[in-house]
Amino acid sequence: MNIGFIILCRYNSRRLPGKILKKINGKPILQYIIERLQTVINSNNIVIATSEEETDDPIESYCLNNNINLFRGSLENVSGRFLACAENYGFDFATRINGDNFFMDASTLREMIKITCTGKYNFVSNLKGRTFPKGMSIEIVRTDFYKDKFQQFSSNDDFEHVTLNLYQNESESDKFYHYKNTQCPEAGGIQLAIDDQDDFHLAEQIIHTFAEDHTRYGLNEVFQLYQKYSKHE
Repeated sequence: MNIGFIILCRYNSRRLPGKILKKINGKPILQYIIERLQTVINSNNIVIATSEEETDDPIESYCLNNNINLFRGSLENVSGRFLACAENYGFDFATRINGDNFFMDASTLREMIKITCTGKYNFVSNLKGRTFPKGMSIEIVRTDFYKDKFQQFSSNDDFEHVTLNLYQNESESDKFYHYKNTQCPEAGGIQLAIDDQDDFHLAEQIIHTFAEDHTRYGLNEVFQLYQKYSKHE
């Protein structure tokens, strides 16, 4: 079973331009995300999927200079870009990781991969009910299943939000598995995604507190630091 990990990102975000390559301790946000994934899976199965627009050329340059897999597709049709990337790399399952998921939790990803590898489900997600923080979202979808569903996409929201249509039209026959946060439920729904300058500043504070490599810190430790620093925001 070939499971791919697709980091969807663009350079020219509205609220925090250039955020995917914005640096903390001299390292871009994109590299932090990749390093967290690398604690769980092989680098060959990690792909950066950005748009074909000239504004996203800096992302291509970074990937080429650092030997990172890259795919470029439609700017507006993010769902189509995700599917085309999965098919291009021959992934049986494609894992959606957003470019603002700075604190992706490795233990959660491992458990969700185990569930996926049973072959019982077409879609394994930890989003429903927001039991996990924003910024720790993981969705793993069977590529053939997603391709079939993609044929039914029709609205701008369907094409902009990769999995929205799946949730809106979920049926028992679709075989979804909704993974819940039981290790630190009090962290459900908190803002750990990097969306604007305030989020970036909070991430900086948390990273600067780490005494060891950032990949050694999971949901519980990050939540404790969030509680400490978010009170001062």
